Amino acid sequence: MNAAVLISGGGTTLRNFLQKKSAGELDIDFKLVIASNPESGGLVYADEADIPTKVVCRKNCQSAESFSDLIFSPCRNAGVDYVLMGGFLKHVLIPSDFTNRVVNIHPALIPAFSGKGFFGLHVHEAVLAYGAKVSGCTVHFVDNEYDHGPILLQRVVPVEEDDTPESLAKRVFEAECEAYPEALRLLASGFVRVEDRKVFL
Repeated sequence: MNAAVLISGGGTTLRNFLQKKSAGELDIDFKLVIASNPESGGLVYADEADIPTKVVCRKNCQSAESFSDLIFSPCRNAGVDYVLMGGFLKHVLIPSDFTNRVVNIHPALIPAFSGKGFFGLHVHEAVLAYGAKVSGCTVHFVDNEYDHGPILLQRVVPVEEDDTPESLAKRVFEAECEAYPEALRLLASGFVRVEDRKVFL
């Protein structure tokens, strides 16, 4: 399976992918890494793995359509099967030829604690403020709404009474590190079918 990875920050999800691939647990050829931030730490991981990189800043684009084109044209040219969001914090329009080919992971159980503004520690702060007893992560296909596309896989983690946003984030990220690669292995198997909002394995 050929993939491109979209990043904005530290690149911890990309690093996890590369570690899983090195361990023989993920059979993916990473063709391209695109960052929305030239200071993204994930660019270092890509360089170390000899993956071609590109930086596309939203503020330099005149429209949402031009931003989308600058993201997805290189992905087409690289011949990727899927585009994987790994901490990509910019909203991007999904072209029709990439419907159900863009995948994201969200650090909560969608549809709870999701949508615009729910990213990073904001998610875990909201979970604790609400008094939720469980949280987790969701791997989903991306459409043109925040955290809205069909759900591929979810994993649940407990919320402990003494949790802080940081401790909960750590527990959820540990689940993410297993859930996202598992979802990619399912996609690579070819046995994933999407009908409306439902994903069948």
